[in-house]
Amino acid sequence: MKPHRPFMFRLLIVSALIGLATAAGAAEPAAAPSIKLLDRIVAVVNSDVITQYQLDDRVKTVSQQLRKQNIQLPPREILDKQVLDRMILEQVQLQLAKETGIRVDDTQLDKALQRIAEQNKMDLASFRKTLEHDHVDFDKFREEIRNEIIISRLRERDVDNHVQVSEGEVDNYLKTRAAIRGSDNEYNLAHILISVPEQASPEQIQARKAKAEAALDDLRKGTNFSQVSARYSDASDAMDGGLLGWRSAARLPSLFVEAAEALQPGGVSGLLRSPNGFHIIKLLDKRGKDTPMIVQQTHARHILIKINELTSETDAKNRLLQLRERLVNGAKFSELARLHSEDVSASQGGDLGWLSPGQTVPEFERAMDELKPGQISQPVRTPFGWHLIQVLERRTQDVSQQNRRLQAQQEIRARKADEAYQDWLRQLRDRAYVEYRLDDKS
Repeated sequence: MKPHRPFMFRLLIVSALIGLATAAGAAEPAAAPSIKLLDRIVAVVNSDVITQYQLDDRVKTVSQQLRKQNIQLPPREILDKQVLDRMILEQVQLQLAKETGIRVDDTQLDKALQRIAEQNKMDLASFRKTLEHDHVDFDKFREEIRNEIIISRLRERDVDNHVQVSEGEVDNYLKTRAAIRGSDNEYNLAHILISVPEQASPEQIQARKAKAEAALDDLRKGTNFSQVSARYSDASDAMDGGLLGWRSAARLPSLFVEAAEALQPGGVSGLLRSPNGFHIIKLLDKRGKDTPMIVQQTHARHILIKINELTSETDAKNRLLQLRERLVNGAKFSELARLHSEDVSASQGGDLGWLSPGQTVPEFERAMDELKPGQISQPVRTPFGWHLIQVLERRTQDVSQQNRRLQAQQEIRARKADEAYQDWLRQLRDRAYVEYRLDDKS
């Protein structure tokens, strides 16, 4: 039995002009009803719908962003399709998040907005006024941020947390890196993707290739890359000029690295074929990165008391003040850490080992950097709870090798996560019931 297809709803205004009775009691004929279409469904996504009003609103926002970047807008029907596809992908992710219990409450959302405002060097009230001055509806912006956080948490849970990088992978990467041309470089790239569906027919593949060739032809005629991306690309960043930003060789497919090495900054590749489809890349810039890294490291230990339903802020802070008094009077830090700390380092007496800049949260690092060797901090608040910190010693160290391993691990993880996320998105989209009604003007 076929599933029931959702009904197409229309919001209609019927304006009937009814003539008034004349003095003699005769009525003039009523005018024909005037019907005005206010909204319609442009896509059905599982049990939800996307309306023309929602699409127009998003297209307006995207158009404003493109104009700010001096990117010529693609034809409206192409822009509508690109934006609608992005909205469909967002919808299926939000539906899955809702079904599996991912929520962002107002308190969490307010904290996120506060951080965004601080990043823009404003308080939240000033940030809101700035948005409204730019004709951005704050309540709508707020909900868009909520959705972005939800999708980010969904990706983290269902994709990123399942990506593992073994020591063997790091070793292999470092061993082969020197033999790979360009492996010590970072690349600032933009790209265009013309996707090819899984199990595509030869006719479909040829049609997608023809579209990719048309995009490449436009580029060779001098059309701005961002404009071509907005018109042709199927990538999620198509409306952002296809910008990938700075990425190391490990975070890029070898296909991209080989093509980028053959280009000068500003150069555009030919068609590149991968299992996902056809690609065109533009090399914006290139730089070397394998340089010595000399840093000041700190050997520190700490005692952590977490905040929860049973331990308030005041209780945690007071407990640490009492422990600090005992330490000042001669108690051993390692023994108190084993007995009282709620961090995994408790079994090592709170010892965190040698820490390089950036390895701890900013609040912890700032407090630690202010201490002299042997000194014990006052209670320090971080997102993890309240800490007592003691600095044992400091040293200047070349951490190039450690940093190379850490970077390799991060880059391999990021590349694997990017690939896994694209595969996961494609599978999620394929499983969804999607019905396009964009061309239905009735």
